[in-house]
Amino acid sequence: MPLNVLLHEHTSTPRERPSRPFSPRSLLAVMCACTVLVVGMVAAINLAVPMLAASALHPSASALIWIVDTYVIVFACLVIPGGAAGDRFGRKGVLLAGLLLFAVGALISATAPDLALLLAGRAITGVGAAAVLPNTLAVLLHAVPAERKGATIATWASMTGIGGVVGNVGGGAVLSSGSWRWLFAAAVPVALLLAALAGRVAPVSPRHDRRLDPLGTVLLVGASVALLLGIVQGPEAGWGSAVVVAGFACSAVLFATWTLVELKVEHPLLDPRLFRLPGLRSACLGMTAVFFGMFALFYVNASFLQYGKGFSVLRTGLGIIPLTVPIILGARRVGRLSQRIGLDATLALAFGFVGCGLLGLSTSGIRTPYLDYAAWLVVTGVGVTLALPTLSGAIAGSLPPAQAGVGAGLQSTTREFGSALGVAVIGTVLTARFAAALPPDIRADHDPHTVAQALATTTPGRAHEVVTAFVSGTDLGLRVIGVSVLVLGGFVVLQSLLSRKITAGDRAGRR
Repeated sequence: MPLNVLLHEHTSTPRERPSRPFSPRSLLAVMCACTVLVVGMVAAINLAVPMLAASALHPSASALIWIVDTYVIVFACLVIPGGAAGDRFGRKGVLLAGLLLFAVGALISATAPDLALLLAGRAITGVGAAAVLPNTLAVLLHAVPAERKGATIATWASMTGIGGVVGNVGGGAVLSSGSWRWLFAAAVPVALLLAALAGRVAPVSPRHDRRLDPLGTVLLVGASVALLLGIVQGPEAGWGSAVVVAGFACSAVLFATWTLVELKVEHPLLDPRLFRLPGLRSACLGMTAVFFGMFALFYVNASFLQYGKGFSVLRTGLGIIPLTVPIILGARRVGRLSQRIGLDATLALAFGFVGCGLLGLSTSGIRTPYLDYAAWLVVTGVGVTLALPTLSGAIAGSLPPAQAGVGAGLQSTTREFGSALGVAVIGTVLTARFAAALPPDIRADHDPHTVAQALATTTPGRAHEVVTAFVSGTDLGLRVIGVSVLVLGGFVVLQSLLSRKITAGDRAGRR
């Protein structure tokens, strides 16, 4: 089947519904607020990690990662079905249902008496987020005129970056109450308020008769969970243990099965043949790499500033603000820069800034002044600013308007999957290094895998040794992530350059 046919849905005529007049500014504000809420929750939970570690739930190091990643991985795997559901059943309706489900999941998490129910609440919240995020962009792209779509995409993309920082700052303010439960409780009224506002200002968009793909969805979720299981459980269970080996093996089998299923079904969740497009393939990998680095940073930043620097939870939330300065000031200027120096040069600068910023942060120790730490946050923020609008525009521009929901879902999937992998990888490296760097007697007597466990079982006079071991793990984790971003970014830019040369050669040959 020709590729240009694969890129267009086989649908019946969209079913239009009349909608009341709306204010473009109000619509943009509400959709951006919804985006900030669901992305902010990914970052905010990291601030609560020290509280959760010391709570009555007594989570292990791997359980802490699952508390963070359960929301993220469900979010990542269901965001494309969420976009497809919006295309089929109505983007506004699915968006509103997602906000209500988000509120229900947050309420369950806030009142959870044990770890199992907390994880269930996090999963339900992730389902709601997956219904919200792709449909915010889809609603906007349907509502704005063609000449405003580029600026709208840039604004929406910047919200996904700002959302992480808002989650840190807002989460820090809420957690100052002293309980991690308030973080989830505070999300409930916010989600309900946004549902009411979205119901008022969002227009009704056309529906498309695009069938859903439940089998593909289940396979993708299973493969992703199995992959994270292998990564997260490695330090505690052992890399050669049955659970870790089985996790990686099951992930490979399920991903392969998912690919075969998607190639055969009439309406796939995500047609693997779309990735024949070099631009789409490179942009998706690039988006994954950027969020891999950014949310790995969010995961360790909260604990580093609280344990290593002695910051309060509110100061910790505020401590990430330097990362947002370039995003706020420079997001709208990225398009002009990209036109001037070219897409490849823009991406090379983006990955260079993100990778080098993370490596610079890895040199920060207990005695490093915060201003030095903040300077490296700004460097990282410059890279994120260059990357988000550029990569978002490349992904959105690779798909037809009829697949706006699926296109937005693909952007969100790469973001959240990169976030989940970043948290899992840096958490794994941090845990392994922390355990190895602890004094031998503490390790032999108590075998702790979290800072909270180690501090609870040692005398106050040895707390400095525990914190030093933790900072050592943080530094190694950031170095691993920084190098990974540079390598992945270099691969993306090289692939983009090669594909452009091949395309130029084909055009010259046809002439």
